[in-house]
Amino acid sequence: MVSEAPPFWWTKTGWQAIYLYPLSFVYGRISGAIMQHRRRHALPVPVVCIGNFTVGGAGKTPTAIAIARAAKARGLTPGFLSRGYGGSLDVTTVVDPHHHRSTAVGDEPLLLAREALTVISRRRVAGAEKLVAEGVDLVIMDDGFQSARLLVDYALIVVDSRRGIGNGWVVPSGPVRAPLEVQMRQLDAILKVGKGDAADRFVRQASRSGKPVLVANVTPQAADDLAGRSVLAYAGIADPKKFYRTLEELGAVIVDRADFPDHHHLADDEISDLLSRAERQGLQLVTTAKDSVRLSGGHGRSAELSEKSRVVEIDMVFDDPKAPDLIIDRAIEACRRRRLGKKA
Repeated sequence: MVSEAPPFWWTKTGWQAIYLYPLSFVYGRISGAIMQHRRRHALPVPVVCIGNFTVGGAGKTPTAIAIARAAKARGLTPGFLSRGYGGSLDVTTVVDPHHHRSTAVGDEPLLLAREALTVISRRRVAGAEKLVAEGVDLVIMDDGFQSARLLVDYALIVVDSRRGIGNGWVVPSGPVRAPLEVQMRQLDAILKVGKGDAADRFVRQASRSGKPVLVANVTPQAADDLAGRSVLAYAGIADPKKFYRTLEELGAVIVDRADFPDHHHLADDEISDLLSRAERQGLQLVTTAKDSVRLSGGHGRSAELSEKSRVVEIDMVFDDPKAPDLIIDRAIEACRRRRLGKKA
């Protein structure tokens, strides 16, 4: 899987996509066959998968957190399963947010571990079984829709309403992870995030297929102190522009900005550059929660950058407040049916 999305993936189809089409054709055949025919391991507890159609961020992690909070509110014990992208550990590990660093377990697992028990594993079956052994009664997968060997009881596919699926081509011609027709058959619902129209095609397609379409928005937590304030915003996420739009909605004045690749760990010279730029221009440093956890316990002046940076936390807020509970109910019911069928 390509780790960084080239810019041409998110623009109108050009020569690059056409040139790479033979590779995309092969990749699509393989990824589609894996999705349709891979044998999947069944757990004794419900499994909810939060995925997306494409490489790159769409809002999976805040969505997973919203589902976990709803589960905890009704007395369940949810647990997150992550591959630990960006981390170096290759063994099944329970993430300790007070001990582990993002270089070992990845940045998103550290965010998840603040909410509920989180396990990272390159072998998702082993990771899921670890969660069950730890007492989890609802497994929430952060990603893995196209490739996981786990049987999923409810698959929620998150689509960013502004980026959609880019040029619509399969990797490496575009950002799509597997043929859309295969993905559509195996999802349970689509979550459209934001107020853009780039996802409308899939909303209509899902509706024609009888798939529910949920709507949500990324909402920043209280940040009144940023209104009217001049800032230097920096972000190492899949779509930094999304973060900058959030800051502008909060009333911040973005005087300077710095984009980094998704999951990027800042080097010493990059940290020093951010600090000096902010000091020279008299700007408040502002970043995302995901970038902030990568600074924790870091090298050089990372502690100084962390201390001087204002972190904007976000929540995924569903238009229908009952939607997370509905997802959990559907997953529990699907798990019950498959277990009864197995016993029969």
